[in-house]
Amino acid sequence: MKNFIDREQEMQFLNDEYNRKGSSLVVLYGRRRVGKTELSAAFIKKKNALYFLVTEESELQNRNAFKDTVADFCDNDLLKNAKVDSWEIIFKTLLNKTASEKLILVIDEFQYLGKSNHAFPSIFQKIWDTILKDENIMVILCGSLISMMESQTLNYTSPLYGRRTGQIKLKQISFSYYQQFFPAKTRKELIEYYAVTGGVPKYIELFYDSEDIYSAIDKNILSKQSFLYDEPNFLLQREVTEIGSYFSVIKAIAAGNQKLAKIAAVLELKQTGLTKYLKTLIDLDILERQVPITEENPEKSKRGLYKIKDNFILFWFKFVYPNLRFIESGNKDLAMKKIKVNLVDNHISYVYEDICIEEMWKLNSEEKWNFTFDKVGRWWNNDKEIDIVALDSSGNGIIFGECKYWEGKVGINILEALEEKVKSVEWKRDDRKEYFILFAINGFTEELIEAAKKRSDVLLCK
Repeated sequence: MKNFIDREQEMQFLNDEYNRKGSSLVVLYGRRRVGKTELSAAFIKKKNALYFLVTEESELQNRNAFKDTVADFCDNDLLKNAKVDSWEIIFKTLLNKTASEKLILVIDEFQYLGKSNHAFPSIFQKIWDTILKDENIMVILCGSLISMMESQTLNYTSPLYGRRTGQIKLKQISFSYYQQFFPAKTRKELIEYYAVTGGVPKYIELFYDSEDIYSAIDKNILSKQSFLYDEPNFLLQREVTEIGSYFSVIKAIAAGNQKLAKIAAVLELKQTGLTKYLKTLIDLDILERQVPITEENPEKSKRGLYKIKDNFILFWFKFVYPNLRFIESGNKDLAMKKIKVNLVDNHISYVYEDICIEEMWKLNSEEKWNFTFDKVGRWWNNDKEIDIVALDSSGNGIIFGECKYWEGKVGINILEALEEKVKSVEWKRDDRKEYFILFAINGFTEELIEAAKKRSDVLLCK
């Protein structure tokens, strides 16, 4: 990446682990392309550190590669030329580099060691317990196969359970940092880029030099030779076996079927037959289950909706997957035409709601209201929806909001319609203090601006 942006909290955590007395063992994991290697590289820069990348080769091949890497790092010709049949000898040699300064060892794509030898987590547990844990060393185990990293390092059944001193599940970068990636872009352009790249650093990097969002899509997604053309398939095939079934589930949700019953009907499956797929996709950070924010028991709510939380995956399944026949036959211009017609209303406008919800937390910290909310999300019933509802679960303050990503200015009719809809929200109806907020990408009419000035319960945000 051209710049290392965001990750302040993660970097602070790693530095705290580094500065703690004695050893530390950190698990750093997350989906591919999210920036784990870049974070590790930035952290170990100018420190006494060794980075080792595990490959999908056999355990023997990886052990020999690790031996050579350690030998070079320690300037140990004896180890370099030796035939080593155990990991312990290599780690013991590595400890020679801990005498004067704490050593950082980064093992990237750690899960492949457990894949090639299911007993490796037990082997490493023994190494940690008998060789490393009492030494001046910090070990970072990185991995991009989420399910395997969790089973090998974090789950209760893992031999390494209880050994780690901390873990980071690295997420996508939030929209608030996009201006730093694209300083010359307008807010509207930044929203467009975020709606497609979704905060994944590698995707953002590919979009740096594009003139606009459509040229970026054409070059980096619709071209059959491009990096992102088949990216969802690449991501999922490493994590799941029935990739076709998972594609069908995601496609159904991307088409607007968000209720469990609707997804099952489209796929002609029983609802119980979907449980495995939905749970796996949630664990992989591709899906999330949302319920109206006012629900007191979210897990038991019958109003749950399944939403694709990854912007790029959502874009790809809305606009690329259904049009593969055009692209594969050399008619990608037809796919681009469909994208240009539908991108704003059918995709960006929904992502804009997520951005506004994110910005609610910032407004909350700036004390824009005379109470502090602790929950924010969406609300809906059988026939009405409200884009934003934020509330103080221990008090009676509640904020209702709408987000409008359209060409014209938002008028007072939108506020009036919102005030009407909130009458259907049952939460503490008789004893609540209501506030209203409107977000609009292209601003507001003079009539609405003047009306808002006269009211202390209305906030307008562009």
